[in-house]
Amino acid sequence: MESRLTGSSKSERVAWPQYFMNIAREVSTRSTCDRKHVGAVIVRDKNILSTGYNGSIRGLPHCDEAGHDMEGGHCVRTVHAETNAIIQAARHGVRIEDADIYTTASPCWECFKLIANAGIRRIYYHDFYREEIIFNIARQLGIELIQIAD
Repeated sequence: MESRLTGSSKSERVAWPQYFMNIAREVSTRSTCDRKHVGAVIVRDKNILSTGYNGSIRGLPHCDEAGHDMEGGHCVRTVHAETNAIIQAARHGVRIEDADIYTTASPCWECFKLIANAGIRRIYYHDFYREEIIFNIARQLGIELIQIAD
């Protein structure tokens, strides 16, 4: 049987890590903080369990509407993408232990602690984001941090 898709050889398919990072990038387009758009996707066994992007607390105005609440050079109005993905899983009763998370920026220290306590074992990230401490602690906990470059 002939393929209906031209150029659809298996060698042209995107690898799973890049596929999920591409989805995290798309999720980041929903971000409501114009200082940094971040998306996160939680995955287990090649299935998406949850997604999240950075945005204000549910029901409150977003940064692009109300402005930024700045502390130490960072906007604190938003809930980070990784946290929102974990919250979304919890709201829907989805178990994320032993899952992987794909995020467009490496997690900050606060998000890293949530990821670790949620039992996520692998963190795939694209851009490095400010928190060197996560690398040392991840090694101690046996959590893999894997950077995906373009």
